Amino acid sequence: MLRNFIALLLTITLASVAPAQDAATTTDTPVDDTRAATGGAPTLADIMARQNGERVPNATRELLTGDPLNAANVANQLGTLGGASDSEVYRALRFGTADVTVSTQQPAAGVLIQDRGMAWLQFREGPLLTWGGYGMLGMLGLLVLFYLIRGRIRIDGEKTGNKILRFTNVERFGHWLFAGSFILLGITGLISLFGRVALIPLFGKESFAWLAMVSKWVHNNVAWAFMLGLIMITVMWIVHNIPNRHDLKWLAVGGGLFSKDVHPPARKFNAGQKMIFWSCVVLGVSISASGLSLLFPFELPMFAKTFEILNDTGIPALLGLGTLPEVMAPHEEMQFAQAWHSIVAFVFMIIIIAHIYLGSVGMEGAYDAMGTGEVEEQWAREHHGLWVEEMEEKGKIPPKSGAATPAE
Repeated sequence: MLRNFIALLLTITLASVAPAQDAATTTDTPVDDTRAATGGAPTLADIMARQNGERVPNATRELLTGDPLNAANVANQLGTLGGASDSEVYRALRFGTADVTVSTQQPAAGVLIQDRGMAWLQFREGPLLTWGGYGMLGMLGLLVLFYLIRGRIRIDGEKTGNKILRFTNVERFGHWLFAGSFILLGITGLISLFGRVALIPLFGKESFAWLAMVSKWVHNNVAWAFMLGLIMITVMWIVHNIPNRHDLKWLAVGGGLFSKDVHPPARKFNAGQKMIFWSCVVLGVSISASGLSLLFPFELPMFAKTFEILNDTGIPALLGLGTLPEVMAPHEEMQFAQAWHSIVAFVFMIIIIAHIYLGSVGMEGAYDAMGTGEVEEQWAREHHGLWVEEMEEKGKIPPKSGAATPAE
């Protein structure tokens, strides 16, 4: 189920970056490829197409990599050594059909040319940084605008001075392990992505080299804390985040975020918190999977199989993407893993920025839940009234006479 969900997200992402891929990818099967007549040499039409950023078909060229059985004798005029010219040898290396023998047994050592690497590089330096950066800045702008219009969400009723235990020490540890590691991963990941365009001009290459080295070490090692925190919060809170009918009432009034004295019923987690939770679980699992693939290069390929599943669904063809590649060079697998890892990271960070705002300056009393574990009783009754009633029924807190809890 998770693989299918990730596959669907991948399809949507690929559809959005298709123009960038089209400009750089050159392996689409043409309807009419006349390059057999040129021996695979580029034509004037090829050159003009590249200048215009159009696709140049390579279907015939991939096959023109030499044939020893049909080679002219080396003693004859224009004879070829081994049945392949220099151009044909280059094409065989480029399209991964050459019989390459290397002395090292390292993974992917026999791949001398990775044909689709430019598409990844152009996407990484173009749409990824541009739209990822705009997304984060856009969320920050929306939060500033929301604060200016709505202000801080205050406790409407009279404070009681009584404290209610909301989260245990173990719960808070799991949350901060997950949150703290995520913040470190986000900062170090942004340093890696924006280093060339933003930090090198600011600090210089030597200073950035040291910063990049430390960031890489932190990113690779803190990743394990992130995955442990993800497991902890999932195990502890999944039962409290099952959707129920009260979530519809919460969503119908926007959780009371946009209006004063509006407090829809909610149990331990309201609908908004449940959306954050499931976003953390789904995106956390996805980013962990691609991260593991990057931590162990060439050993945990993900995308050839995922694209095979996508092609079987017919979604790529429906979106005009044709047939996604099901056979990839090892380096290409890593490039897709890095691109997907970064895309999910940007979406994750945009969501968490909003979560941090509401959990700190955006709402009075909210930070106490994870700060000390205890919250003001009136805050709890306004934002999680049904949960307070459950605690009263279990005898964990004394009932409050005449308390105005949200009605079902």
